[in-house]
Amino acid sequence: MIEEKIILQVLAEQQEEIKSYKPQKWVARKEESLFEFDTTMAQVVIGVRRSGKSTLCHKVLQERGVKYGYVNFDDDRLADMKTEDLNTVLSCVYQLYGTDVPYLVLDEIQDVDGWYLFVNRMLRTNLHIFVTGSNAKLLSGELATHLTGRYNEIHLYPFSFSEYCQYHQIDIQGITTKADAERKRAFMDYIHDGGFPEMQGLRNKRAYVQSLIEAILRKDIKKRFNIRNVESLRKLSHYLINNACQEVNYDELSQLLGIADKTVKKYVDYLSQAFLVQLLTRHSFKSKERIRNQKVYIVDTGMQGNRENALMPENIGWRLENIVFIELLRRCAYNFMDVYYHKPAPRAKEIDFVVCDQNKAVELIQVSYEIDSPKAYERETSSLVKASDALSCSHLTLITFSQTRDVEIDGKTIHIISALEWLTIRS
Repeated sequence: MIEEKIILQVLAEQQEEIKSYKPQKWVARKEESLFEFDTTMAQVVIGVRRSGKSTLCHKVLQERGVKYGYVNFDDDRLADMKTEDLNTVLSCVYQLYGTDVPYLVLDEIQDVDGWYLFVNRMLRTNLHIFVTGSNAKLLSGELATHLTGRYNEIHLYPFSFSEYCQYHQIDIQGITTKADAERKRAFMDYIHDGGFPEMQGLRNKRAYVQSLIEAILRKDIKKRFNIRNVESLRKLSHYLINNACQEVNYDELSQLLGIADKTVKKYVDYLSQAFLVQLLTRHSFKSKERIRNQKVYIVDTGMQGNRENALMPENIGWRLENIVFIELLRRCAYNFMDVYYHKPAPRAKEIDFVVCDQNKAVELIQVSYEIDSPKAYERETSSLVKASDALSCSHLTLITFSQTRDVEIDGKTIHIISALEWLTIRS
């Protein structure tokens, strides 16, 4: 067991840090509106490390003006925390914040065995609980089992482009030549460096990304799943980062890494649970087909180039597609919709994204860096027209790097829109 005086010291230091926060200067996140304050449900914020989960909780609570206690379990002095220590943690919270504290934030608590039982007990005492964590399956699985619907799950990703512009004070509405040029410059920076909040303004972005990836591998995966072959896990993660927007071929990865394909599948699943990568399934009414041929994306494009030995040609088209996918995940989570890709046959041209409301396709989205050549224009537009008939969907969108206009082909309207406009006006 951890001594009470150590826990009290840690929490007191965290309390002092909170006092210096100035939420009015923080970037407004769209996910703020998803919190439910006056319910008996736990508010659960999940997402990749350093995406701003705890900051989001502090912001909404401080702006609401409520009294709350805070415990960050991602502290080396609390690394050996056991279930029996949690009551001591609660005692220390009461000592520091008062026994009448109505809200409690539990930051990165998922590695404490039995944490969900503690949360359940706190909810029964009418405490309003906010939980953050960096492991999707662990949080969702254990909460679903033990809280049986008594939680509100909120997904948080690194900054969207609109949030990035807000942080850097870029005018996204201005119509002057200067404002337009600043937006375009900011967009190229965003494509290259991504949206991790803490990385903004850092000169040594490579060191930050390297440490972040290592923390995900060691804290969120190795420690939790008792991985012995960390080097193979590391090689796999960098391979997937280098090959974002591609289908995952487990047999090929098995041969490349020299490990069993079952192990590769487990590792990919662990990387997905830790939000380092995001998997996109194929649109099909057959569950077997949805499981096969998943495509992999990374949570933030800033991870691609800001690494040691990142020897790969820069493909702006793939980075653009990756950015669109993560933005779709934000929007679809907010609107309770799902995203798939469409590929009717192995050699057929695929549709990058199919947005579905339950089992109905409501929008087909194609992403193409350029459509200047007749061949590229024909390829992208014809694919949308064919998929429109196959999926009975008339809302067709083609996102390009710079063009915006509507075209009509075979009686179907395709909305061509620049990525910059799509990311700002529609967000």
